[in-house]
Amino acid sequence: MFKKKDMYTVAVVGATGAVGNEMVSILDERDFPVSELKAYASERSIGKKIDYKGSEIPVNGLTESAFNEVDIALFSAGSDSSRQWAPVAASNGCVVIDNSSAWRMDPEVPLIVPEVNYEEILKHKGIISNPNCSTIQMVVPLKAIYDEVGIERIVVSTYQSVSGSGQKGVNELSEQVTDLLNLRDVNAGVYPHQIAFNCLPHIDEFLESGYTKEEMKMVNETKRILGDDSIGITATAVRVPVFMCHSESVNIETKSRISANEVRALLSSCAGVTVFDAPERDVYPMAIDASGRDDIYVGRIREDDSVDNGINMWIVADNLRKGAALNAVQIAEHLIDLT
Repeated sequence: MFKKKDMYTVAVVGATGAVGNEMVSILDERDFPVSELKAYASERSIGKKIDYKGSEIPVNGLTESAFNEVDIALFSAGSDSSRQWAPVAASNGCVVIDNSSAWRMDPEVPLIVPEVNYEEILKHKGIISNPNCSTIQMVVPLKAIYDEVGIERIVVSTYQSVSGSGQKGVNELSEQVTDLLNLRDVNAGVYPHQIAFNCLPHIDEFLESGYTKEEMKMVNETKRILGDDSIGITATAVRVPVFMCHSESVNIETKSRISANEVRALLSSCAGVTVFDAPERDVYPMAIDASGRDDIYVGRIREDDSVDNGINMWIVADNLRKGAALNAVQIAEHLIDLT
């Protein structure tokens, strides 16, 4: 049973990875009430140290006793690890906030974006799921529109950075660019094709339907978070040669008409959203604007004249922050506030 305290013992699982590192940084930045921080990672990282508030925290491997006296565990170590260790942590009275896809569609596990459905947090039974990064940045602005006029259909195309594949994706892009600029052949390992100076309409595995798992994550998670299975959603997910931040072109059909100006006004008062929309002055969201920032940036808001109630928008966010680590820490903050 999670209990209200002044300070909490927090574990970060996958602490040496890209998202895990960001989780540790954000706990520090937001002055989360941590009495003790524990760091866990895979065997190859055991013995390393991470910095937290000027102290070096040793990285350990997971064991059955790792979560004894841990209050909150932030997991970012992949689905297999989460399936194995999240129930162990929960059985010890720890609340797990998991960044993998392992529990997202489990009806017993709340799937949370705090700006959208924080009230679902207390339905947890020891595990809370963090949605997919591309889903998170889309549903926050869409929730405001959904509440105002309803949504019939969503068509989204993503332009996702290589950091979505972790540090190995960042390294591969960097190495390929260096090789190409030095007239050397490139090697592709993380991705099936060269990613440098290229776009790959392929994120995660292909399904028999022709969609990828990433695309179906966006479809299924969006319906679950908004609590509406009637919304028609289709997605195309593309990996692009950008180091940080995901961008999305989103087209929606609303149940009632709403103008572009009304959408701008609505989103301007939406928590966690920055409207960045003055195309006449070349102002629109870009990855370089959102990198290292907490907010979701929305621009290119315009009416789609090809349908009765259509709106187009361009959404950009830092996938390691709001798309993963920040959202997880915000869930932990709300967990404390609601307890």
